[in-house]
Amino acid sequence: MTIDSHAHLEMADFDSDREAVVGRAAAAGLTAIITIGTTLPDCEKAVSLAGMYPLVYAAIGIHPHEVKDINAGTCDALRILAGQAKVVAIGEIGLDFFHDLSPRDMQLQWFAEQLDLAEELDLPVIIHDREAHAETLAILRQRKDRLRGVIHCFSGDQAMARECIALGFHLSVAGPVTYRKADQLRAVALEIPLERLLIETDAPYLAPQPYRGKRNEPAYVVETARHLAEIRGMAAGELERATEENARRLFALDGKKSA
Repeated sequence: MTIDSHAHLEMADFDSDREAVVGRAAAAGLTAIITIGTTLPDCEKAVSLAGMYPLVYAAIGIHPHEVKDINAGTCDALRILAGQAKVVAIGEIGLDFFHDLSPRDMQLQWFAEQLDLAEELDLPVIIHDREAHAETLAILRQRKDRLRGVIHCFSGDQAMARECIALGFHLSVAGPVTYRKADQLRAVALEIPLERLLIETDAPYLAPQPYRGKRNEPAYVVETARHLAEIRGMAAGELERATEENARRLFALDGKKSA
């Protein structure tokens, strides 16, 4: 029993077989999937899916790739969506200085505005950080003790991991930890305190071995759990239960039921 703490079931990749994907996740033992909006229309779709499937919860936010297309009314729209049943976080928000699909000044501005929204609504945040480690840490330091959440698909080094944990954040590990050349990620994953560890798929992206190169889906999170358990020298079931409890606590899942 475990939870996929980060998937994108609202994306078109799942339009042809979404119900079957959710069914396979349940059959694999998942007790929840958090589907993560990245644009306003996708946030609306994520909220709708959470209402359709008991297994699914929603997070709402504008991805750094997409902030170039939003305006001052977007946060107001997100605020309204956040009042819907089964919305558990503000995300996926953050900085991406690798692809730079939105200007960096806009990324910084909208990251800050969405963090403000999370503080206002007392919701955890789901943070995207790619090639922006120093900038992300600087922003989180300024808000110490005001935010909680997770650095999704963590890609920093051990020093960054320790600081994120000291700032009160969880770290989430995805399929790349199973890849042959991911030695740094495995070293970080070994160090993360068990009570701060989450697992995810980032489906449809980043499928773990042996599914690498195929469309990822929530059921495959059990492969990441199995691999992580081997790295940490523990039973897979123990790791799955711990990460499930962590996700339930962070996202207050037991208090978010369908309306």
